[in-house]
Amino acid sequence: MSRNLAIPLDHGNRSPGRPEARAVVALGANLGERHATIRAAAERIARLPLVSDVRLSRLFDTVALRVDGPDPDAPGYVNAVALVTTRLAPEILLGMLHAIEDENGRERRERWGDRTLDLDLIAYGDVASDEPRLQLPHPRAAERLFVLDPWLDLDPDAELPGHGRVADLATRLRDRGDG
Repeated sequence: MSRNLAIPLDHGNRSPGRPEARAVVALGANLGERHATIRAAAERIARLPLVSDVRLSRLFDTVALRVDGPDPDAPGYVNAVALVTTRLAPEILLGMLHAIEDENGRERRERWGDRTLDLDLIAYGDVASDEPRLQLPHPRAAERLFVLDPWLDLDPDAELPGHGRVADLATRLRDRGDG
């Protein structure tokens, strides 16, 4: 785990209209210049229209996770979470996150495979959706310390809608040996 401080990124993109919401975005990379890619992706999110504030957690080094579990032989990940204040609709924000992945050479060949950049929309206010293209909160967020730990780094009182306190979720995972 690196010792970076949370980085507030505010580019003043305030706009009237849709009410502001707080979105939680998980960032991960295990190929290329991982640390620089995560920081650049957070800066890119901060420049999106109708995004007024982005706070990035410290960067966490983690073991790659595959369908069948942790893979210590695969290139390690750098993970972080960004808290994003936005007026973008969740579907639009998710589409823009996918565009940022594409800008960074993301190829979707293998599920849970190596990647230059992975951006997941974890939560968007209290919005719940089970649409195939927009699942909120993210269906596996409560099971992933590489999401929960960086989120706690930014917000020790965070709650994952429908699941409870993030700190409690992380403790349960550690108690089960999933940490």
